[in-house]
Parts: sequence; structure tokens; C-alpha cells
Amino acid sequence: MDDYLIPANSKKSLLIMGMFKGSDLWILGIGISISLILMFAISGDEVGIIVIKLLPLAISVLLVLPIPFYHNVITYIIEFITYVQSQKEYKWRGWCAYREFGDRK
Repeated sequence: MDDYLIPANSKKSLLIMGMFKGSDLWILGIGISISLILMFAISGDEVGIIVIKLLPLAISVLLVLPIPFYHNVITYIIEFITYVQSQKEYKWRGWCAYREFGDRK
């Protein structure tokens, strides 16, 4: 009988550079592109204008930032929204059921 050991990072080989999916690179590329367009389109050296120019880049970087137990922030947001919107079923066996049906499991 053969024993196979699957490494913990086996899914990383499916990712680009070991950490990005194709959609992550698209999001990052779009953020970089919009920031570059804003750099050339809007003139000014004030702090507020520089923040506006760099905001798409910062948002896209934060979305593809890896976090523990999830692939990245986008994955966490999608999982959170799915959990909140899904119908939950809580099975409760309270004192009424215990007295009525005894110690049945």
C-alpha cells in the first residue's frame, strides 16, 4: 500500500507566483491603470489630489492582500457575504424535547 503525503501548500502551485489568481491580477492591473490615468489627467500637488490619484491603486492592493485562513481579502468578503445571506438552520433540543422524549439522541 502506498502512502501519499500531500504538502500543505499544494494549491500554491496553481497560483501565479504562488499567491495570485488570474482575477487578482486583473483587479490589480485595473487599479494600477486607473491610478496612472488619474496621474496624467489631474494636475496638482496638494495632498488631497495625490490621495485621489492613488486611491484606486490602494483599494486594489488591499483587496488582493493575503490574509491568514483565506486566500485574500476578496475571498474573505465573498465568504462573509455568502454566510450573511445564506439561510441558517439551527437545531435546538431544549428542555421541552428532553422531558417529552426522554434521553433519545
